[in-house]
Amino acid sequence: MNKILLFLCFPMLMFAQKQKLAGTVTNTENEKLSAVNIGLYNSGNELIKELKTDGKGGFVLEGLSEQNVKLVVKREGYLVFEKNLNLESSEPLQIILKKEQAKEIEEVVMTKRKPLVKRKVDRLEFNVENSNISSLNAWEILKNTPNVSVNNSVLTVKGSTGILVTINDKKVMLTGDELKNLLENTQGDDVKSIEVITNPPAKYEAAGSAVLNIVMKKNKIEGYRGILSSKYVQTQYAKAVFGLSQYYKKDKLSVMASYYKGMGTYYREGFDYVNYPESQTRWMSTMNRKDKNYNQNTLNFNVEYELDSLTNLSLNYSGYFSPKSYGIYDVPTLIYNNQDIVESNYRTLNDHESRSANNSVSFQIDRKLNKKSSLSWINYFTGNNSSKYQDVATHLNFAGELPREDHFLTQNKADVKLFSTQLDYQWKNEKWELESGTKYSFVKTNSNLKFSDNENGELQYRPEKSSIFDYKEHNFALYTSLAYNIGKWNFKGGLRAEMTDLEGQVSEPYDLNKSNYWNFFPTFYAQYTTENKHEFGFSYGKRISRPSYSWLNPAKSYYNLFSYFQGDPQLKATIIHNLNLTYSWKNWNLDLYYRKELYPSMEISYQVPENNNVVYHFTNIEKGQAYGLSLYKNFQIKPWWNIIISENLEHNENYFNGVDGLLHQNKVWNLDSNISTSFTLDKSSDWKMEVGHRYFSGGVQGPFRISSTWNAYFVMNRKFFNKKLEAALVVTDIFRTTGQKVATKYANQDNYFLDYTDTQGFSLSLKFNFGNQSVKNAKTIKKTSEQDRL
Repeated sequence: MNKILLFLCFPMLMFAQKQKLAGTVTNTENEKLSAVNIGLYNSGNELIKELKTDGKGGFVLEGLSEQNVKLVVKREGYLVFEKNLNLESSEPLQIILKKEQAKEIEEVVMTKRKPLVKRKVDRLEFNVENSNISSLNAWEILKNTPNVSVNNSVLTVKGSTGILVTINDKKVMLTGDELKNLLENTQGDDVKSIEVITNPPAKYEAAGSAVLNIVMKKNKIEGYRGILSSKYVQTQYAKAVFGLSQYYKKDKLSVMASYYKGMGTYYREGFDYVNYPESQTRWMSTMNRKDKNYNQNTLNFNVEYELDSLTNLSLNYSGYFSPKSYGIYDVPTLIYNNQDIVESNYRTLNDHESRSANNSVSFQIDRKLNKKSSLSWINYFTGNNSSKYQDVATHLNFAGELPREDHFLTQNKADVKLFSTQLDYQWKNEKWELESGTKYSFVKTNSNLKFSDNENGELQYRPEKSSIFDYKEHNFALYTSLAYNIGKWNFKGGLRAEMTDLEGQVSEPYDLNKSNYWNFFPTFYAQYTTENKHEFGFSYGKRISRPSYSWLNPAKSYYNLFSYFQGDPQLKATIIHNLNLTYSWKNWNLDLYYRKELYPSMEISYQVPENNNVVYHFTNIEKGQAYGLSLYKNFQIKPWWNIIISENLEHNENYFNGVDGLLHQNKVWNLDSNISTSFTLDKSSDWKMEVGHRYFSGGVQGPFRISSTWNAYFVMNRKFFNKKLEAALVVTDIFRTTGQKVATKYANQDNYFLDYTDTQGFSLSLKFNFGNQSVKNAKTIKKTSEQDRL
């Protein structure tokens, strides 16, 4: 380990500061100018250093080894100042900037360009800065990004889930609805580009199938700004979100703080069908679930400080608090015999309540060692605490039996703590780029399930149905990658090594699972560009998908008397191999890919005829593989009219061992289509409209076959009062077509459920911008890959 740290820090030890020169910047009125951009260029006109003046207009040049250096000073509203420096002189520099002469312009009409898609050796870059979709929020921009689709608020890339979202290459600390809420409140005008990384380089965590990196514009102008926002959502029931975001930048200090409060009633419709051929009965349940949550709180805080021109410090906090979510599910079930006559029935009332809290803190130091190399050190801590209580009463009326009532209580508490530290080194010149680093993380979880049921009219604690599950995991990683650019060819290769040491312990029945293993994750990329700008690429990457911590808990979590969920402490991590062939030319982008998964982990269900139970179980299947073709094209029909076509055709196969002991194959051809058209309704681009259609032809998941679904939507967005006020209307699932059927049918398994997640509706949102709107976002809060598994 000492040798590794010495290697990473070697360039910093060898670098010596050879020159030092001070100066000030003023205007012709002798006013000292702060936050003025100063650039230093060598004899080859290459930028070697950047800095800004302090609050008194002062600056210090140090650490310069070149003898021929040109100084370039820029400030908005002033003429550019250039000067060749004499580094041997010790006299302070006195720089005076002259104001630009104002010019009268009769009329200027600016037409925003369409988003530019650029293929790089290891990623696809979707440049949205100043484009015709930059008025959307970051969540909507992601949905319009090549190779990206959203199904029931779940992001997928070319049919693959488990996507890692980062902002400026730093992982955000939020997941699920919290992540969506953050992105929906991130202004598209602050987004520079979206990077789609289907085969992430060795620098990235090996966990996750792909990375979506949101590149934000950098801070440029000092000042304060704020955003006050509100949103009303009407589906089956009403929901609302209110938020306040504030940004401040002065000299070397940048601060961001935001708070969002959500509330509402959440509805989901379901219908379950189970056929038991052994008893020749069919069980049918209707489950319309309604949950109320009037106190959802999301907090974010970020502070950055430039210690000097080479060193940057940042402290980040994010928190999510939901003290009470509650509801009562009323689930009637009818049991039909082989004559299609109802012979039995039962009714379940599930009275439940849950709470959750998440706190995450990170601290980061970035240090430029010289003009070619830099070092970053990042530390994370996350604590997640949740509990769920349910009181389940079942009224049974079975044929040949007296009517009776069954009653049970469960209380499940879970606590997860994560710690991680990471060190990264980077060096690059015109042709070569080296990245190397190391990371250590530690995870500790505890889950306590208490089960009580009715005996002789009294609730009794049942230790045989209760459980305490403790889990610990250590992970150590080393990586290095090297890129080389020569003429029309670009190459990049890397290797990441990760050691995992885990221990899972179950109290009742006692079980101990220990494992220690190394995994190696190679990556390779090659790209060739012809004289006519045809781009051909090839990439290979190996990834790993570790199971969520809750999936490892073997305790039975009952939904009702005849249905429960159960995890598996012996779950294996999934190994994923990705191959890609790409072609790009004149905004046409094609991607031919192959994906192989060894022991994919997923939730499946199976019926047990002996006790008429349906078990939902997280387990590994044997393997999965998919191959397909992705196409993306953006058509600019008119300066004000744009059409986007994004298609993904895939053949997906899953192999699983059934309850009959045989190996089964489930396969399907799937089309994921997204076609949208947008219009700019005024010359200033302050009024926009979009109509779109998304179609999913159906898929497979282990023994499940998932039906097709489609969604038509409409978006209207307009800005008022010199862009201070922004209003938006969004109509989703216009024809109520997003319901899906998930079915299992093989051997003696014959069941399905219908699921509709209440997406038909509309939302109205208002956003008021105050303060200096030229200030851009500070870096956003980060998270580790382990947090994706909470």
